[in-house]
Amino acid sequence: MVDDGSNRMLNIISLGAGVQSSAMALMAAAREITPMPDAAIFSDTGWEPAGVYVWLDWLERQLPFPVYRVTAGNIRDDLTRDRSNNLNNRWVAPPLYTLSESGSRGMIRRQCTSEYKIAPLRKKQRELLGLKPRQRAKKGVSMSAWIGISSDEIQRMKDNPDAWAVNRWPLVELRMTRDDCMAWIHKNVSDLAPPVTRSACIGCPFRSNKEWLTLSKQEFSDACEVDELLRTTYGRTGRGGGKDMKDLVFLHADRMPLRKVDLGREHKERQYSLLDECEGMCGV
Repeated sequence: MVDDGSNRMLNIISLGAGVQSSAMALMAAAREITPMPDAAIFSDTGWEPAGVYVWLDWLERQLPFPVYRVTAGNIRDDLTRDRSNNLNNRWVAPPLYTLSESGSRGMIRRQCTSEYKIAPLRKKQRELLGLKPRQRAKKGVSMSAWIGISSDEIQRMKDNPDAWAVNRWPLVELRMTRDDCMAWIHKNVSDLAPPVTRSACIGCPFRSNKEWLTLSKQEFSDACEVDELLRTTYGRTGRGGGKDMKDLVFLHADRMPLRKVDLGREHKERQYSLLDECEGMCGV
């Protein structure tokens, strides 16, 4: 447990294992950002690209403070589970694109970030503060939560909803962009380079065409398989959890099977991206 029983402020990094949060953690380890963090927390959805795990394994060995990996389960398994015998199983609710029988297009309200990223992170934060489940924190701020949002993404900044924590954005304080973070890593770290894309689940619907193409052949095939399973599980012919849904669902904004999408062209319509991740947890 990090909390030593004193009233000092704990400094905890929200580590997404992307470019920004990794640069922030490494800069803290080099004492370019102070004070030294007490810990970092990585929320694992269970469906991250292999490169993220390789990078995280390396990153842990570079940091002088502990990195805690927490999880709320495997989002891929939860997405593809057959609910035909249990209609009360919860639905993960990623921001899937929908297509109705009449051709109307929509998008499902996203809940995956709060369930698979924020909830396990917050649970660990409370544990590090020495709080038991449902125990109320003492009055006053006890934790500074460091978030790796860079100065070119300040629209993603938002206050911490918990009275016992305050969000801090060290990269914004330093006026560092995402490119600045990558440049810092290349200049100061020679062993390994972080994943070039923003951290996100393999099948995240917020991926751009370019980001879909960065997946390995195996990872893209896996995403395509899940995309096809979703229309069996949640679509008009759905079993179980999707019995009330009249629309077909897709991982890609084109509302067509991912295998058939022309990923070499730009979208004709507005394409959501990882920068639309308002909680500021994925994509850093």
